[in-house]
Amino acid sequence: MSSAARASDASVAEGGAAPIPGLHLRFGELSMSGATMPWRARGAGPNYAGWMIGTRHSYDRVADRYADELGDELRGKPLDRGLLEVFAELAGGGVVADVGCGPGHVAAYLAARGVRMIGMDLSPAMCGVARTSVAVGAADMTALPVRAQSLVGLVCLYAVIHLDRQQRAAAYAEFARVLRPGGHALIAFHTSDTDFPVGAAKTLTDWWGHQVDLTFRYLDPSAESEALATAGLVPVARLDRAPHPDIEHPSRRSYLLVRRRP
Repeated sequence: MSSAARASDASVAEGGAAPIPGLHLRFGELSMSGATMPWRARGAGPNYAGWMIGTRHSYDRVADRYADELGDELRGKPLDRGLLEVFAELAGGGVVADVGCGPGHVAAYLAARGVRMIGMDLSPAMCGVARTSVAVGAADMTALPVRAQSLVGLVCLYAVIHLDRQQRAAAYAEFARVLRPGGHALIAFHTSDTDFPVGAAKTLTDWWGHQVDLTFRYLDPSAESEALATAGLVPVARLDRAPHPDIEHPSRRSYLLVRRRP
């Protein structure tokens, strides 16, 4: 894990520079056994701890290969870049979190456009391979280590796909808690592919030669829009797109731009 990810109960510096004023995070490694956690998931259900540990371990195992394969993916995704450009403009001068940041490429893209970024991922190993000067740390999206109304924006691309409906509702409520009134969130997910329709789930047990235990859910954009609205995040815009050939998994995707109610 990077030195930024090991910061504890202190202001986290952006790229090792001065701390971000008014933003205090508590990044910490989650227990390998799941017996102890520095914070508790809020409303994610009784089976959440076991799921979280399995998902975390899975991404820890593939972190290096994931960074190699996907760390430069935005280069071939013009629509994604366009959405992030819009999001950067909406963010203004406040702090934005990339939740489920993986190797940090989205956070880095936004930071390069002047956005004051932090990154969070469930996997400490993924934080450790992040190829960015943005401060990153291990965190659970259903219990973010961020004060209420601290962020002007939040991006979460292809991370809620691992959560079931109750867990996603808990995550969306947490997104609303940490966003300032009027703050924006951009959320992306898979909706279908040739083998899995909307509403289906795919279980992966081997990924790049590593044993994993991951569930990928294909979500209904209308249902997710309603769930976000229930959490206090009202729709602003939606983009549905086909896959980019030879660049990514051949699935259809949706992007939801929402705003926290004033």
